[in-house]
Amino acid sequence: MVNTEKAIPVGPTRHRSRWTSRQLVVVVMIVGFSVIMLLPFFWMITTALKTNNGIYHLPPQFIPHSFDLANFGAGMRAVHFSRLFINTAIIAALSTIGSVASSMFVGYGLSRIRFPGRKIWFYVFVGSMMLPGIVSLIPMFRLYLSIGWYNTWLPLIVPAWFGNPFFIFLARQYYFSVPRSLDEAAKLDGAGHFTILTRIMIPMTRPVWITMAIFSFQGAWNDYLQPLVYLYSQPKWTLSLGMASFSGIYNTPWNEYMATDLIYMLPPLMIFFVAQKYFMQGLGSLGSASLR
Repeated sequence: MVNTEKAIPVGPTRHRSRWTSRQLVVVVMIVGFSVIMLLPFFWMITTALKTNNGIYHLPPQFIPHSFDLANFGAGMRAVHFSRLFINTAIIAALSTIGSVASSMFVGYGLSRIRFPGRKIWFYVFVGSMMLPGIVSLIPMFRLYLSIGWYNTWLPLIVPAWFGNPFFIFLARQYYFSVPRSLDEAAKLDGAGHFTILTRIMIPMTRPVWITMAIFSFQGAWNDYLQPLVYLYSQPKWTLSLGMASFSGIYNTPWNEYMATDLIYMLPPLMIFFVAQKYFMQGLGSLGSASLR
């Protein structure tokens, strides 16, 4: 009797994957856009390493023939970098803590505590995001001037402790993904709302408040308009104002400016790369969020 069954190969099999023309076009487009977006950053790095003569060399050199690492020290000394760095770090840290903490509290109240007008307050918060910040600039300036907060850090820090509408929306929607059975079990053990928020909600919603912290820190670190309006004393300046003062009337040392700017942008980049996993999870919650 003839065995017509085919022998089954033993061992690992190789799967050859072929890219379709559509996938190839998508990859080429992604690589192209990535190069376009990263090209200014690479040009910034090479400019920071160029000498004074290399900046104005024609034709422009993407990779300089000689490197000048002294640009970093000279640029930092020109803007009093260490002092302005401490100022900016204090303002950004306090603003981030206040914005995240207050938004988490308000978001918990809107999602877990039933009270009259809860939805109305939520829609008010969401609607306030449509109001441009520049509209309230003059009224807020007159208010801070009248209470003696002008030329202090208070206008840059205190408003953050009253919540951020976008963060409140994000926290409220994320809290809905946590089962209410956990709240009920905690209440049976005698836990109050503060305990439920700090012991249950905050640990379980780590991606959302890390996302808030990244957004808040980046916004406070890079803020230029508010320090420009409220701070006129140079020892109280932030790094954004110090970097703006680099531009001279007749000449600007672009190599020193780019070198200092690279150091200026390092803290937000480091925070993002360390917490990017939670950042993507927090943004992903917006895709499944619904107005409830």
